[in-house]
Amino acid sequence: MANMIMFCILAVVILASALLCVTTTRIMRAATFMLFVLFGAAGIYFLLDYTFLGAAQISVYAGGVTMIYVFAIQLVSKRTLQGMVEKIKTSRMIGYGVVVLVSLMVVSLIFFKTGFYCNFNAVPETEVSMETIGNALVGSDKYQYVLPFEFISLFLLACIIGGLVIARKEEDK
Repeated sequence: MANMIMFCILAVVILASALLCVTTTRIMRAATFMLFVLFGAAGIYFLLDYTFLGAAQISVYAGGVTMIYVFAIQLVSKRTLQGMVEKIKTSRMIGYGVVVLVSLMVVSLIFFKTGFYCNFNAVPETEVSMETIGNALVGSDKYQYVLPFEFISLFLLACIIGGLVIARKEEDK
């Protein structure tokens, strides 16, 4: 019962922070709300007794959000970070809520049509060893993940460099 209460608290924190993260117009607030979402996900890992994943979530993603803070401070002008009072429009929030509800209904319909909810508690017939998981994560063969990970890291590096170039061009004008 205590686990269910803690899960509900974490779910509310994650959902509220995620909603505030995507609706705010200020970059520092969005990064802070994203940090709360990531800490909530780490809390769910700890709740499920996946301590390694919870610790990795905190260390890796908290470091990532720190980098977002650094880039936000570098890329956004001082005037933008200090001024501007944020106004929340009720009509916009209602629109976002409708989009979320429609998306939830579509995902639920897909789950029910495919029978995914019936197989949710199914126990796998064979246990996957840690060696198999490790080889899949660092292997470069078919259905292994090193090459996609490297491509994504190069893409993110290009995005960071592009953001810096754009920020420097605006500063020169």
